[in-house]
Amino acid sequence: MNNWVTMLIIGVLSLIAGLMAMFNPFGASLVATAIAGWSFAILGVLQIFDGVRAEGWGGKLWAILLGVIALFLGINILGEPLQGMVALTVVVGFMFAVSGIFKVIVGFAVPSSPLKWAVLVSGAVSLVLGFMVLSNIPGSAVVALGVLLAVELLSNGVSMIALALARKDEA
Repeated sequence: MNNWVTMLIIGVLSLIAGLMAMFNPFGASLVATAIAGWSFAILGVLQIFDGVRAEGWGGKLWAILLGVIALFLGINILGEPLQGMVALTVVVGFMFAVSGIFKVIVGFAVPSSPLKWAVLVSGAVSLVLGFMVLSNIPGSAVVALGVLLAVELLSNGVSMIALALARKDEA
């Protein structure tokens, strides 16, 4: 994006969307669930199509099987969005927990330095987030995905605005 104005507009729109998601985390969670459902469905169709065109029965069979599974997941999430929201929230909670465990392991493996403490703190935060999400299922499913989407949109908006203003100063 060479035009700083375009970057600025994208940043402002991302900030607005992030604020909307933060003020309505349930709606944002539904949107995140729908995006995941459609992503799985489209990925499944593309995988099946690619599997049909693949050479050799081994590759063809695995590609089609994975495509059918992804398509099934997408249709299931889109057909039952509240159950899909809970399932996706459980996955996110486990991802936080596993990420936290690995960060703590890496943090203890790093020689003594400020980096060691940054990694350990990051790991501890991930573990706490994972515990918070998983210990409050299904309650956390109502807002967790929406809050994560809001934080991502707000972060993206701030960075795009900063990049736009830096690019404006260069021009």
